Amino acid sequence: MTTPDNSHPDPVQDPQANPLLDGAGLPRFADIRAEHVSPALDVLLAAAREAVATASAPQTPARWDTVIDALQMAMEPLGRAWSVVGHLSSVADTPALRAAHAENLPRVTEFYAGVGQNLALYEKYKAIDAAVGARLTPTRRKVLDDSLRDFRLSGAELPEAQKPRFAELQERQASLSKDFSDHVLDATNAFALYVTDAAELVGLPEDAVAAARQAAQTAEREGWKFTLHFPSYFPVIQYAEHRPLREAIYRAYVSRASELSPEFGQGKAEWDNTDIMREQLALRAEEARMLGLGSYADLSLAAKMAESPSQVIDFLDDIAQRARPFAQADWEALSGFARDHLGFATLQPWDIAFAAEKLRQQRYAFSENEVKQYFPEAKVLGGLFGLIEKLFGVSIRPDDAPVWHPDVRFFRVESAGRLLAQFYLDPYAREGKRGGAWMDDARSRRRRADGSVQTPVAYLVCNFSPPVGDKPALFTHDEVVTLFHEFGHGLHHMLTQVDEMAVSGINGVEWDAVELPSQFMENFCWEWDVIQTLSGHVDTGAPLPRVLFDKMIAAKNFQSGLGTLRQVVFSMLDMRIHTDYDAHAEQTVNALAREINARYHVIEQSPVSRWPNSFSHIFSGGYAAGYYSYKWAEVLSADAYSAFEEAARAHGSVVDAATGQRYRTEILEVGGSRAAMASFKAFRGREPSIDALLRHNGMSAPGGAADAAAGAAT
Repeated sequence: MTTPDNSHPDPVQDPQANPLLDGAGLPRFADIRAEHVSPALDVLLAAAREAVATASAPQTPARWDTVIDALQMAMEPLGRAWSVVGHLSSVADTPALRAAHAENLPRVTEFYAGVGQNLALYEKYKAIDAAVGARLTPTRRKVLDDSLRDFRLSGAELPEAQKPRFAELQERQASLSKDFSDHVLDATNAFALYVTDAAELVGLPEDAVAAARQAAQTAEREGWKFTLHFPSYFPVIQYAEHRPLREAIYRAYVSRASELSPEFGQGKAEWDNTDIMREQLALRAEEARMLGLGSYADLSLAAKMAESPSQVIDFLDDIAQRARPFAQADWEALSGFARDHLGFATLQPWDIAFAAEKLRQQRYAFSENEVKQYFPEAKVLGGLFGLIEKLFGVSIRPDDAPVWHPDVRFFRVESAGRLLAQFYLDPYAREGKRGGAWMDDARSRRRRADGSVQTPVAYLVCNFSPPVGDKPALFTHDEVVTLFHEFGHGLHHMLTQVDEMAVSGINGVEWDAVELPSQFMENFCWEWDVIQTLSGHVDTGAPLPRVLFDKMIAAKNFQSGLGTLRQVVFSMLDMRIHTDYDAHAEQTVNALAREINARYHVIEQSPVSRWPNSFSHIFSGGYAAGYYSYKWAEVLSADAYSAFEEAARAHGSVVDAATGQRYRTEILEVGGSRAAMASFKAFRGREPSIDALLRHNGMSAPGGAADAAAGAAT
């Protein structure tokens, strides 16, 4: 008889051997390997399936504790482990991790689709509603209402014969979403443009040149290396005097993940997302039809503030009409300047950012690079944290936790010495990290069975330029705004006081209201008393001069008309492809994008542009039929911020603790435990108005559909 060797723990069962099974604390990022993913999910999926079977069994009483609480307790470890895998795929992608994620995505998707379609479980929730629904607290009432809605939208009421196809739709869409994101990342990573003639770098800021030199040295090449990662790409398109350099990198950037990718140095033809977009849209439309809805946009809006696709389209159309005169003036001024001062008879797409920066410098006598020298990372973070402390009565301190990259830092948020939340900050762009900036939920607040509170943890991820040599990282003012934006999301997640996980923090918040706290925070980046705490010249430590700040304020709405129409085009394409677009018809998504651009924008779209092919927000980021949310929530956020402007007129500063405490109590702490409109009205004492948004953007407010949308749905 052979005695089993128990000297080595079973990697499937032992949390010490498999860090994804260790739910006791924060993720052990340094220990997590791709080979841990499948064994961990074997255990976690089995436990979650058992919990679902128990909760939906006939002998299980239909009570909150035996069904809703029991499911939450059993399914949270699965959700957290899978979230860690997804997070690492976004910030530390490797071939092995990508393969592990792809291998397990179908079975995770299948499990959650099965839960949503579980008619017996749905009946338990309805029985709880019938028995105690009228006596529930408002928070639990919101949890139950959201759950019942989600069961319906997940196909629980479908005939049993249709449920396998509905589940297949979920699984295939999840796979396509991951493929879309991977293709954008791969196409971005594959491109490299090497420059060996220093004359071609004229106009580029010193830090951009130094970063390109460092990148070339890392690649063991001569000269300077430029990539399609935004901190490398944008300085070229904005500052490089050498027009062919701008053209080369522009063409590559706007054609990512398209049929043109190989032509512009982005590697493989199979990274083309064209067919993925078509298939995704066809599957989404089929999903909506199976649920008896007119379009996928109707399905998407069922959990949002907006009442119908037509209301959203009217809202966007009205915003476009308001912005168009300003955009036309912006374009005429830019074209005339480029012709008269830069010698560009025709302003090509790769000239626009360059000419705009030159015009900004002429009109306002400053450059973004000049401003950047006043925003070293440590000063910005110190100012941001100080602002949060004054507004909301909390303190932010460095903390310790395992991280996924040496650049990542960890912090704790406290109130009167009591831990409220923690967050990771991953600020810099790098290989293997997808572009953009985002906040994600690492752990949600909830009350445990023993009565203790699980505090929330957030991921805050950006893609800023890293330090070069002995210089600290320097942020452009746009990057400072981005940091404040993501931190606004983080505050919404971290300062919640709701104990039901399904509606704590950002959970349960209508998607078209979730941008309110993030866009709200951006406003402080334009306040003089805040800017003084954020800025300190990288060489002298001197704060941003008032004369330079005044120029920035004067330039704040520079080309805001063009920027608004750009967002309208993005939002309108998203809404159109999810309402009346036929994915099986001859017209491509890119052809529709050109049609919409021609109708709403004043700048013709470049023939080489394939921007929908890298539109990750709607094809892999959860914003499908929801990209309009940025403008929709901007109405809310601008009006919410106007309360601080009113406080400043009364007390001298927007950094008003009393108003901050009201905002914290009525917006941040309640999370998704009540409707977003109710939270807004509790804070402002009235329904929102579009006036503040138009004022902040330098546009008048004569009335129209946008006002109606603001009053009726935002």
